[in-house]
Amino acid sequence: MITLQLIYWLTGAYLLAVAALGLRDRHNPRRHTTALFWALLGLMFLAAERLPAAVVGIVVVALACLAGFGGLARGRYDEPADDAKRAEATRLGNRLFWPALLIPGTVVLFAVVLKDLRLGEVFLLGREQTTLVALGIACVVAAVAACRLTRQTPWSAVEQSRRLIDAVGWAAILPLLLATLGGVFAAAGVGEAVAELVQLAIPVDNRFVVILAYALGMALFTMVMGNAFAAFPVMTAGIGLPLLVQLHGADAAPLAAIGMLSGYCGTLLTPMAANFNLVPAALLELKDPNAVIRQQVATALPLLACNIVLMYFIVFR
Repeated sequence: MITLQLIYWLTGAYLLAVAALGLRDRHNPRRHTTALFWALLGLMFLAAERLPAAVVGIVVVALACLAGFGGLARGRYDEPADDAKRAEATRLGNRLFWPALLIPGTVVLFAVVLKDLRLGEVFLLGREQTTLVALGIACVVAAVAACRLTRQTPWSAVEQSRRLIDAVGWAAILPLLLATLGGVFAAAGVGEAVAELVQLAIPVDNRFVVILAYALGMALFTMVMGNAFAAFPVMTAGIGLPLLVQLHGADAAPLAAIGMLSGYCGTLLTPMAANFNLVPAALLELKDPNAVIRQQVATALPLLACNIVLMYFIVFR
């Protein structure tokens, strides 16, 4: 059976390989701390559930200190010459996109079509978090396909991905941490606190005003958290369920869907969404780190307004 634990172990092994390569890179001025960061993160994927909570907490603090005090840096990587890159790009053409397109196709195949496939008495995929397991499988399939397509070895793929992950740095793990923080906030009762504040601030008997508060709250909280998945449990527990579903009788399914899309509008407007907004700027070596965000404002704000209108006319039908 392929479970999420196997995906975690594979991720941990990959991060340890990145750490080992980084430790050997003498051109990196902070090779020891960079390697330590990725090694600690890899160990968490491999064995966090077997370690005492205090040890895991110490590791998390160590990761924060390594990132916060500038412990990560870039080194030198084994890259082909620019002429060789252009020649290879010309040879492959649009086939370069095939491995990336394999990811959503493989996820659908395993998460929807093959989710109930059995090998004897055992399910092929674990019965919990099947979509995440399918995503892990899809990434492996895409990596193998990319190696075959480009005639490169898996170790070369690790080396090139090290170049990218070093360019992104600590921001690579920011979405994971922020999504987790959303669950922590919901468990801590932040949603109930939000509900109390909203009821004091707005007339809750007015449907449109409550919808406006929910949509804007999703966008603004996403801008603070950097992740709509972190904002969703808080805003839905505080406004969506008690005020729109229970008080005004809104349909929960379209409300949740449009609410998430409202959160995504906030994603377009914040540097906290590092994987969407800061990482492209870093990889493209743009002079303005917020250049991506500036280009997205003209899309995010009209889209948020459309979401508010759609929510008002759809969720109460």
